[in-house]
Amino acid sequence: MKYKGYQGAVIFEEEAKIFHGEVLGLKDVITFQGTSVDELEEEFKHSIDDYLEFCKKKGRAAEKPFSGNLLLRVPPEIHKEATLQAKIQGVSLNAFINDAIKKEIIRPRGSSRKRA
Repeated sequence: MKYKGYQGAVIFEEEAKIFHGEVLGLKDVITFQGTSVDELEEEFKHSIDDYLEFCKKKGRAAEKPFSGNLLLRVPPEIHKEATLQAKIQGVSLNAFINDAIKKEIIRPRGSSRKRA
């Protein structure tokens, strides 16, 4: 589920016969629930709108999921090789790593590489 840049994940609680969801990628906790898909979608949007209004009233910026900034720690040898490959390709290290991640994400299922 997506709304205003926020994404929610949902589980079905069989005993209670209710859908329960949480907004992903935030330190703040935003939850929602419903007994039908329509109610769940409505409550998801309502919870996000309530959160945004709460932040506005408190005078603080609402958290945004997945800012695009990623702190990455790698062994020095990988850092060195990635930097060299980026230079060879004529791109920045950031662009090189971004491209490598994209290739990994869009690779067709079942074509995984074996890891040593």
